[in-house]
Amino acid sequence: MTSILTNVSANNALQTLSTINKSLEETQNRVSSGYKVSKASDNVAYWSISTTMNSDNKALNAATDALNVGAAKVDVAYDAMDSAIDVVNEIKAKLVTANESSTDKDQIQLEIGKLKDQLSSIAQSASFSGENWVVAADTTSSASVVDGFVRNNDGTVQVTSASYSTGSYAMFSAIDDTTGVGSGGILTDVMGIALTSVTTSEDLATYMDQVETALSSLTDGAAALGALTTRIDLQTAFGSKLSDAIDEGVSGLVDADMESESAKLSALQTQQQLAIQSLSIANSSSQNIMSLFR
Repeated sequence: MTSILTNVSANNALQTLSTINKSLEETQNRVSSGYKVSKASDNVAYWSISTTMNSDNKALNAATDALNVGAAKVDVAYDAMDSAIDVVNEIKAKLVTANESSTDKDQIQLEIGKLKDQLSSIAQSASFSGENWVVAADTTSSASVVDGFVRNNDGTVQVTSASYSTGSYAMFSAIDDTTGVGSGGILTDVMGIALTSVTTSEDLATYMDQVETALSSLTDGAAALGALTTRIDLQTAFGSKLSDAIDEGVSGLVDADMESESAKLSALQTQQQLAIQSLSIANSSSQNIMSLFR
């Protein structure tokens, strides 16, 4: 039966065209944005996961940036320790020279005094971003650097850090603001070395023991900083790989397959043209009724 009130064929063609247009719009959005899941309504589960992981990745990148700042602090402290070891070795050499009875101990002391001034200068200059890891008044003090961001199995998050005992390996406990001379710390005995013309071999032996003790402590401190540097380097490399892995994982969830979407877009455009043609044919069918009244 043909009705002039209801065109069933046209309604069906219109519904088909509407469905195709909706799919075409979705495909065009995916092609233009590059996302197959760009909002929660596209896929609630994948959108939720990707949003959380992107947030964690941003925090991880921030932790990596903080790690780079920490690495700079460690490098400054290590360079100070390494330079101090060289200076103390020079003092040790001067003490060995002073054991020769014919040497002028007052002149040797003059050289040692300059070397001690250099130790104070090294410690005073070893500051980065307002922190000096080689000068610490409290022997129990420590410093830390952020080295990661972790999401636990229970959903809680935490920022991890690596620590260094600044108090145990401090070159000085304080540096005088007026004279710039360091005092206390592992170099306190070295700073107390004072040769005179009446200095005995026993005094020199005591000074040598003090220098050896200071060298041992400086070496331990430099080794601890070296180990921390290694950890920072490893954590930086791991953080970079982890960030890339998260990006790839999120990409698999929400990114559009451009080859597939491109092929789908072409097919839908063809379907749209055919649906428009079908609708045109269905609409014209009712006009054919007019021939019955001629």
